Amino acid sequence: MTKSVPESTPRAHPLAGQKMSGARMIMQVLADEGVEAIFGYSGGAILPTYDAVFLYNEEQQHAGGRQIPLIVPANEQGAGFMAAGFARATGRVGVCLVTSGPGATNTVTPVRDCMADSVPIVVISGQVSRAAIGTDAFQEAPVTAIMGSVAKHVFLVTEPERLEATMRTAFELARTGRPGPVVIDVPKDVQNWEGIFQGAGTLPIPGYRRRMQALTERRLDAHDAARFFDILGESRRPLIYAGGGVIHGDASAALLEFATAFDIPVVTTLMGIGAMDTTHRLSMRMLGMHGAAFANYAVDDCDFLIAIGARFDDRVAGVPAKFARGARRIAHLDIDSAEINKVKRTHWSHVGLLPEALHALTAHGRRAKFKGEFADWQAHLGELKSRHAMNYDRDSALIQPYYVIEEINRITGGEAIISTGVGQHQMWAAQYCDFRHPRLWLTSGSMGTMGFGLPAAIGAQLAQPDKLVVDIDGDSSIRMNLGELETVTTYELPIKIVVLNNCGDGMVKQWQKLFFKGRLSASDRSLHKKDFIRAAEADGFPYAVRLEHKADVPRVIEEFLRFKGPAFLEVMIDPDAGVYPMVGPGQTYEEMITGEFIASRKKVEITPLGPSEMF
Repeated sequence: MTKSVPESTPRAHPLAGQKMSGARMIMQVLADEGVEAIFGYSGGAILPTYDAVFLYNEEQQHAGGRQIPLIVPANEQGAGFMAAGFARATGRVGVCLVTSGPGATNTVTPVRDCMADSVPIVVISGQVSRAAIGTDAFQEAPVTAIMGSVAKHVFLVTEPERLEATMRTAFELARTGRPGPVVIDVPKDVQNWEGIFQGAGTLPIPGYRRRMQALTERRLDAHDAARFFDILGESRRPLIYAGGGVIHGDASAALLEFATAFDIPVVTTLMGIGAMDTTHRLSMRMLGMHGAAFANYAVDDCDFLIAIGARFDDRVAGVPAKFARGARRIAHLDIDSAEINKVKRTHWSHVGLLPEALHALTAHGRRAKFKGEFADWQAHLGELKSRHAMNYDRDSALIQPYYVIEEINRITGGEAIISTGVGQHQMWAAQYCDFRHPRLWLTSGSMGTMGFGLPAAIGAQLAQPDKLVVDIDGDSSIRMNLGELETVTTYELPIKIVVLNNCGDGMVKQWQKLFFKGRLSASDRSLHKKDFIRAAEADGFPYAVRLEHKADVPRVIEEFLRFKGPAFLEVMIDPDAGVYPMVGPGQTYEEMITGEFIASRKKVEITPLGPSEMF
């Protein structure tokens, strides 16, 4: 009689004990990790693994199993950003598979971008054979040296027996704690090596795992919760400042519960957009350099600032000593202890998992029947929203970019995934689009990488095939990865790409007009010959339209978004349209420039920048 196996007993991997190549082991671990798509470009040093992908999918097809699509971009940078878009749209680890040398170095920017924005991806790069490392062999690059300064962790697999465990450990590192990119450099001979597949096991990283266990087990105790509510009880103008950590930590629901339980308004960073439904009555939208004027004034006026998953970066706290100038107390909740007191001194802090911490605070406040006296504050914020609302020249005969985005938002209703490049269009999208849920807003925040929007949209569409995905891009930004238009049509992805064309580097031109007496050094594209419509048509877009007349905006935007397949729309916008509000470098929110159509508390004089005050 066979003895039944208890449910708690781990089951042996069905392939454990089988002999297979290192390349096949890589592929099998990817399958075991639940990878849904691989983004990458082949080359000599990674060919064994590409062959393993092909053979795995062939076997799955014959067996009726789950295949893992391999998405081939125009450039490895595109592959990295596609993996990032997949990760940002789902919270799961994105995977990028590239060859050695230039293949690996082309992913440096996406890796740094993911590190800066805490996005979990695993990059697997081929490497020359172990015997050739250090000889300047064909397509050799010192990946560990290059990536070591920009990734969360880098592995060079020199012992084939550790390859399988290294793969699993890379995924563990990418997704746990503060998420980030992990790079695995695998020599070609290690991929060709044959050994016994274990089906389980990871590398010994005891220090990291102890830190993660301590982080997971750390709880907000009753004493600390009581201290927090003592401070909140003394406050009359509390404000939550939520960052991208809320989204990465899956804490959006907990944030909503906490904010509504005690009637505390919320501002978000650029990376925190979507952490709070932007249409919610407590949402004060985005703060910072190009945040809403009412959001920035709210930060100035609050007396208790509660930072959650935010890091007081320079685009928010450009002058740290004067940031939240009216706040008598600052609280900070984060998963990373390095962020506490890094920029602003806090009076109360907690390091741990954000959902658990917020749930603990909410539960304590409810048990204590806490009731704040915030009615006057809510009225004040309502007045700020009304008096300093976003606005623009609505009577202009030219197409204003804000109008275009308002029309997109009217149709999508805050439910679409919006990706962007970097520049003015990025800020307009952040300011004028609604986001009802987290992981709908995909943008390069800390790195500000032009060319991000299109490949990120591809990754997001593959991750969320039933979602409407819109890439709001600029004419200069999309040029950086324009080759990925072909990737969209090759895989028949129904992505909607809108290019707001102002004939140049719009944000750079805005700075040059404001601070450099209008000298448009290397930023004007008005004489360039690029025909985006012909480019889109050449890459197979069945819908490719140029919008040039304001009266056509509602009709064309509607047909563009309703189109069933890939769609490309170029909009010729007012070339002088600016991004306002704007807090100049080294300036405070009190000195915010609001432009002609947004009310300001005071008139701000614009002065030329010094050499140390650039971007």
